[in-house]
Amino acid sequence: MNEVVIAAAMRTAHGKRNGTLADIHPVDLMAEVLTALVDRTRIDPAGVDDVVVGCATQFGDQSSNVGRYSVLAAGWPDTVPGATINRACGSSQQALDYAAHAVMAGQAEMVVAAGVESMSRVPMNAAKEGGRPYGPRALARYGGREFNQGVSAELIAERWHLSRRDLDALSALSHARAAAAVDSGAFEEQVVPIDVSGSAFTVDEGIRRGSSVETLAKLKPSFKADGVLHAGNSSQISDGAAALLVTTPRRARAAGLTPLARYVAGVVVGSDPELMLTAPIPATEQLLKKSGVPLSRIGVFEVNEAFASVPLAWLQETGADPDLLNPLGGAIALGHPLGASGVSLMTRMVHHMRDNGIRYGLQTMCEGGGTANATLVELLA
Repeated sequence: MNEVVIAAAMRTAHGKRNGTLADIHPVDLMAEVLTALVDRTRIDPAGVDDVVVGCATQFGDQSSNVGRYSVLAAGWPDTVPGATINRACGSSQQALDYAAHAVMAGQAEMVVAAGVESMSRVPMNAAKEGGRPYGPRALARYGGREFNQGVSAELIAERWHLSRRDLDALSALSHARAAAAVDSGAFEEQVVPIDVSGSAFTVDEGIRRGSSVETLAKLKPSFKADGVLHAGNSSQISDGAAALLVTTPRRARAAGLTPLARYVAGVVVGSDPELMLTAPIPATEQLLKKSGVPLSRIGVFEVNEAFASVPLAWLQETGADPDLLNPLGGAIALGHPLGASGVSLMTRMVHHMRDNGIRYGLQTMCEGGGTANATLVELLA
């Protein structure tokens, strides 16, 4: 099998719901990142075998193969294909897996794995309105109850004995780490500036400086009256896009590129669809077995902060070092543009690995329906 490397990684800053990026069509937003990819790498886009774009809410402005139309909007040759995939929140992490599989198998030499979501223009539950998205048989199998992520997050908090203070402490830390990352310039190289009315949008819009357990304690529970989950310890609804250039070492050298990381292994697992958000735990276990790399050798973990209870339960089960978890903040502070989040997290992680000389990084993401992707990469740059 061919060795697979990530030769470039970049993202937009994440916009808040109805914020700076709200008026940009998701196809155009994705096209901005594809254009930046060519500008920064100097590759000939005609040599890209495929563009695989994650997008979770394929409805309205995101309904007609965002991947293909983003290629056209970017001005790439119309001979370059594009596809759009949906694995809920893990859509673009799955795009990376598909790109890696194609290159590994020799079916492609250069693939762009990307993701985009405009949650301002296409709200998370828009596709459900007037429809029956789960189907009667799937619902009947689980007692007719609709699958609800917020309720699942509450069940996780109960099962792992996580208090409101535990969750709020993680949330405050997420904001503090994200703010520190911005102040240190950690995101500058990876962020693609987006021109909005003559100004460059470059800083993630959801960071709340000075967030604390005390300020978060004032917020009302969102999913049950006596619950512990609320808007402040849940991921933010966001807009954003991101892209990775996935190729072989030989092709990267030929293009004059120094790869950032080697794709070591990836897995996807299914788990209880009602509890839903615990699948990163077995996904991590499978990934470690598959790769042969022990937890103790991994220097950074990106576990998506869909809700604060998710990474905290993951920490309990894996025994990972909490200081290595989401060191630049997570979705609670930086936002969660569903289809873009997998590649956006990978972008943050591989740049952090390079900046700090970290050999191995592990990323995992809970997903609606009770699935999770987990990916292990190794520093090369």
